[in-house]
Amino acid sequence: MKVLIVYYSMYGHVHKMAEAVAEGVREVEGAEAVLRRVPETLPDEVLEMMGALEAQKSFSGVPVCRVDDLEEADAVMFGTPTRFGNMCGQMRQFLDATGQLWMKGALVGKVGSVFTSTATQHGGQESTILSSHITLLHHGMVVVGLPYSFRGQMRIDEVTGGSPYGASTIAGGKGERMPSDNELEAARFQGKHVAAIAAKLCG
Repeated sequence: MKVLIVYYSMYGHVHKMAEAVAEGVREVEGAEAVLRRVPETLPDEVLEMMGALEAQKSFSGVPVCRVDDLEEADAVMFGTPTRFGNMCGQMRQFLDATGQLWMKGALVGKVGSVFTSTATQHGGQESTILSSHITLLHHGMVVVGLPYSFRGQMRIDEVTGGSPYGASTIAGGKGERMPSDNELEAARFQGKHVAAIAAKLCG
């Protein structure tokens, strides 16, 4: 049973969350976690000006996702930073290329789930995930979030990401904050939860 974790990360925050998601997936017996990046759309000179080129080298070994990879998976978890309350352009462009999968219903019945990163506490953590769900629903996917059985999203002793829609992290305005232990635990929980549901659907 294969869980594909396909993501875009500019400075490494979503990559860290994706790694934690994969750890959670592997806790389910028989579940395989496969990490893939969506293709970059920005040229290197732009990434360098944004201070992102060096950060991306740390996860450049993760293979780039093909559209066909989605069809081959039993569940797909999408990780995207937010851009004005929506998924980033790189993820949008990748998903916009899945029309042939939609035409033949290739993703119908597969589990789909989303996690995200925002610069600020209220910078679109929930709207990014919820707006991403629209694409998943058009593909006929079974949308799974982060249930309140993960008690870490009830915490008020620290500033933390996470909602019933999915795990999330707060990166800071300059990308200076990496995911906290609680946010990484939320990602692990979501990965395990998605893999467990996918295993049941696979029979």
